[in-house]
Amino acid sequence: MSVLPRSVCVFCGARAGNDPAYVQAGSDMGQLIAQRGWRLVYGAGDIGIMGEVARAAQTGGAPAFGVIPTHLMQVEQGKTTLSTLVVTETMHERKKVMFTNSDAIVVLPGGAGSLDEFFEVLTWRQLGLHKKPILLLNTNGYWTPLASLIDHVIDHGFAEASVRSFFSVVDTVDEAGQALDAHFNSLMP
Repeated sequence: MSVLPRSVCVFCGARAGNDPAYVQAGSDMGQLIAQRGWRLVYGAGDIGIMGEVARAAQTGGAPAFGVIPTHLMQVEQGKTTLSTLVVTETMHERKKVMFTNSDAIVVLPGGAGSLDEFFEVLTWRQLGLHKKPILLLNTNGYWTPLASLIDHVIDHGFAEASVRSFFSVVDTVDEAGQALDAHFNSLMP
């Protein structure tokens, strides 16, 4: 019986953004996943930060599990050279398949889709549906306004202070690796 490697779900932009550090963080995250012997779970696109994460992970030898809805196969240039490719009907199904096939979530810079993915897994955590770590990779302060918004929501009584403890903000890929190592090591018997 084979044991699957630890799986890290990466939510990120299908665009590169306007700071080269974002794409570099994607490449570095993919390399880290491969170096640790983990499996990448991601949105199966071959463009933007998403494509860079996958290229780096696969180049380093990591298995890549991609999930993409039918309607985005052309738009996001669905990558068909993955270890596993799952094509879904809806975006919601995509998120669910990615989440259920991962042990941890890392959110790199991205747009509305990445925000949607982050808030979905954060809400599931708040409701007690999982205890997977959620990391915001705050490349060049990209997620600082999001963390401030969540503090604002807490300050105004729309969430308990505990919500802030359901995710961590890390500034570098190395810090993300350390946080993931600590989590995975805590699961060892």
